[in-house]
This record gives sequence, C-alpha cells and structure tokens, in this order.
Amino acid sequence: MPAVDNGGFAMKTLALQLVTVGLEDGQQGVFVGWPLVTENSQENSSQVENIWFSNIQQVPQNLTLEQLMELVRKQLCTCLSTVQ
Repeated sequence: MPAVDNGGFAMKTLALQLVTVGLEDGQQGVFVGWPLVTENSQENSSQVENIWFSNIQQVPQNLTLEQLMELVRKQLCTCLSTVQ
C-alpha cells in the first residue's frame, strides 16, 4: 500500500471501490470493497456473472476501515468457497 503524507504523518492507503445498486422500486444501496472493475478492465471481462448478499450484520459503530475490510475479506472467501 502506498503511503500518503498527512501533515507530517505517513498514512497507508487502501484502494476501495463503491458499487451502487438501484432496485426497480427506487431503493439504492452502496457497497464498499476492493476494486473489481478498473479503467484497464476489458469491456467483455467486466460483465457481472453472480451477485451474493450476506445476511445483515450488526457491527460496532466505531469499526475501523481495517476491521471492515477484514469482514469483507471473510465474506469474499465464504462466497468463493460455495461456488462449485
């Protein structure tokens, strides 16, 4: 991870991508994760094949980004292990 100078403090950065999903009834949800589609992605290789939704999880309000991404990693591993 690259470091960013924040007033004399070096901070690690983390690449994240937001995915917004809009339902037919007008509801929207925003999901945070590691980048999946980049500017360098080929158009044909970026087609959505599957979408999984976890159960709703209660997490501490003061959860750090690092802790959140660990939850995301665990969810991703669970989803990948169920695809056969």
